[in-house]
Amino acid sequence: MFEKLTENLSQALRTLSGKAKLTEDNIQDSLRDVRRALLEADVALPVVRDFIERVKLRALGAEVSSSLTPAQAFLKIVRAELQSVMGQENEALNLRTVPPAVILMAGLQGAGKTTTVAKLARLLQEQEKKSVMVVSADVYRPAAILQLQTLAAEVGATFFPSDASQKPAAIVQAAMAEARKRFIDVLFIDTAGRLAVDAEMMAEIQALHELAKPVETLFVVDAMTGQDAANTAQAFDKALPLTGVILTKTDGDARGGAALSVRHLTGKPIKFLGVGEKVEGLEPFYPDRVASRILGMGDVLSLIEDVEKKVDKEKAQKLASKIKKGERFDLQDFKEQLEQMRNMGGISNLLDKMPGMGGVAKSAVSSAGEKNFQQMEAIISSMTLKERQNPDLLNGSRKRRITQGSGTTLQDLNRLLKQHKQMQKVMKKMKGGGLANMMRGLGGRLPAGGGMPPGGMPPGGRFPGF
Repeated sequence: MFEKLTENLSQALRTLSGKAKLTEDNIQDSLRDVRRALLEADVALPVVRDFIERVKLRALGAEVSSSLTPAQAFLKIVRAELQSVMGQENEALNLRTVPPAVILMAGLQGAGKTTTVAKLARLLQEQEKKSVMVVSADVYRPAAILQLQTLAAEVGATFFPSDASQKPAAIVQAAMAEARKRFIDVLFIDTAGRLAVDAEMMAEIQALHELAKPVETLFVVDAMTGQDAANTAQAFDKALPLTGVILTKTDGDARGGAALSVRHLTGKPIKFLGVGEKVEGLEPFYPDRVASRILGMGDVLSLIEDVEKKVDKEKAQKLASKIKKGERFDLQDFKEQLEQMRNMGGISNLLDKMPGMGGVAKSAVSSAGEKNFQQMEAIISSMTLKERQNPDLLNGSRKRRITQGSGTTLQDLNRLLKQHKQMQKVMKKMKGGGLANMMRGLGGRLPAGGGMPPGGMPPGGRFPGF
């Protein structure tokens, strides 16, 4: 997400590189480029106008400190205003009520409401230790109820059965009674979507809202629709007292216009970002961290949280101990590292959160590709444990068996073996104190807490050495 916006804003900020001070003339040039970058990102025009005006006022009134260059001072202002547009801090779900806390999901068809219900259910069960029930009041879309039932089973949530022959109000009433009876903490109501906003749809969801009296009414919207996402959110907000927005499919949105428009136009906070279709793909929305990512400054805090939640610590400790002792990094270790990376959202998600690497995320994915990672896993899975532990055993007949079993070519296998040897060399350098030395070197480049380094950022929003 935000690749194009990051690239364009970096170019805009370079126009101030080498300037001795901020003046109305050189700010005007940068503002023109920033305006163009925002419009190309499909940010709504009223948001762009207000943003540019606020940045201009702050920049012209700013006293540049001796530790900041004009480019760094301007970047600091742009970052603060980006955060202001999206909200000052993350707003969590409000569950402070007598159980069950009812959460009503609204949105157009195809936005990903049903998948988002499962993602939220998983998050609340795992992180908040809540008991969760889900129910579908979508009696119009074929297989909507079955889809929710399947996803509920996947995340371990209680599914309340419903039927296409029932009235949505009757379904909701019965689900609420059952949730109270079973002392459920949170009840999610998945409502019907339409291809467009219409009077019938709004009347139905208003009636359900009146009946359920939810503590949260969340609007789920496809981030790839850009400023249309904000316009649709506005239409829903007029009919329903929305409490928050969830942007889905953000991994497919390179522009980021929705994230910058929704809060400004609706006044409602973005609470989560949906990434991909897997039930693990949901992130809390932190405006300050997203502002840093937009400017190519990374999001170290979210990266650390991903590691804490998604990395198998036992396997990581085992590998670290193995490397420290100077033992060989084999193909089984390589496979486990690929699995860990996939659990964290893939290479593009990792690069997007690393300082200075957001701009290369897209090109890295196109050259390496998530499919390439799946292919490597398939090749290693087709080997015996003995072959993984000792790749030197791989002669011509073994290689033929492995490529046939994984549906790959000899060229694919040889490329994997070459990449593994390169990783082995890196791991050898980490023997003893090498890993600690590497981390110390990296630590010198990263700011404490994952924010802006002392003295601001260089033009283009990149860290030295990246």
